Amino acid sequence: MKATEGRSKYDGATTKRPRSDAMKTIAVIGGLLVLTAAAQNAPHEDSFRKEMHATMQVMDRGMTAAPMLGDVDHDFAAMMIPHHQGAIDMAKSELKYGTDPVMRRLAQEILVDQQSEIVAMQLWLDKRAARREK
Repeated sequence: MKATEGRSKYDGATTKRPRSDAMKTIAVIGGLLVLTAAAQNAPHEDSFRKEMHATMQVMDRGMTAAPMLGDVDHDFAAMMIPHHQGAIDMAKSELKYGTDPVMRRLAQEILVDQQSEIVAMQLWLDKRAARREK
């Protein structure tokens, strides 16, 4: 371990002080900064996790409750609508809590794309139901 010469603030004498003291101080300060940042993010992370969990439960219930007719095309669309709505709700959570510009942009695209796909699938289901009723 190298030492540096320095003057004591008390007696003005030159003393040998290990360089590792400065490194220890820097490490402690860095650790405190990391802990502070983690503590500040924790409430958002917890809220985000809770929202995501609730979203997945709603999505699962919606997919399970989707009417299955034994028609692959119909059943696919019926299950994909709640699935896409789940993606929309997750994207809203990302926009609420996320900070990464790439992920936020992707979430915005999901909102637009998945909503338009829900509309298209619902229109298809409505037309299919009208044809069956004739």
